[in-house]
Amino acid sequence: MKKQFFSLAALVAASALALTSCGSDKTTETTATVSTENPADSTAAVAGDSARMAKPEGVMVDGVAMTADKDIVDNAMGAKSVSTLVSAVKAAGLVETLKGAGPFTVFAPTNAAFDKLPKGAVAGLMQPESKAKLAGVLTYHVIPGRLVAADLKDGQELTTVNGEKLHIAVKDGKVMVSNGKDAPATVQIADVISKNGVTHVIDRVVLPLAK
Repeated sequence: MKKQFFSLAALVAASALALTSCGSDKTTETTATVSTENPADSTAAVAGDSARMAKPEGVMVDGVAMTADKDIVDNAMGAKSVSTLVSAVKAAGLVETLKGAGPFTVFAPTNAAFDKLPKGAVAGLMQPESKAKLAGVLTYHVIPGRLVAADLKDGQELTTVNGEKLHIAVKDGKVMVSNGKDAPATVQIADVISKNGVTHVIDRVVLPLAK
C-alpha cells in the first residue's frame, strides 16, 4: 500500500505542477486559473468557503452534517448514500491518499450511481486483481486542488489525478461532469467542504475513456 500511496501522491504533485504551468493556455485546462481566483487551496480558507456558501454548520448529506473539521474520507463515511464509494476507496487502497493534506476536489458517485453500471461491474472492480483498475476509475473522479461549484465553468477541461481529462458543463444552473463521450453525471449535492478539500455528490460513475 505504501508503494501505491507514494505513487499516487507523486501523480497528484505532478498534476498540480502541470496545471500551474498551463495557466496561460486559454483553450485547455482552466484549473490553474480557477486556483488563482480561489486561493483557498489551504486549510485556512475552509472557513471562508463555508461562510461564502452561508453554510458554516456544514452541508447535510443523508441527514448528517458534513463538517469542515473532518477530512474527505471521514465525512464520506458518515453518509449512507456513498457507502459503495467508501468501500471502493478502501478496496483500492486510497484511504491514506484521500485523508492526506490535499487539497482535493472529489466528484463522489452515489450508491445508485454505481448501480447504473453493468451487472457485475462493481463486484468485478472490487476483486483484488482489479485493484489497479479500480484505483484508475476512482482517481478519475479526483482533481488536484479545491474547486467549489462556483469555480466550475461550462466548457472546462480538468486534469484528474489519474492524468485523464474530465469535462465540465453547466446548464440551467446545473453542473455536470463527463468523459466527453458518455452521458454526463449531474452534481446532486455541491460544496461538501472538508478540511482537505471539497466533495460534489454526483448521480453517475464517470468512466475514463478506453485507450
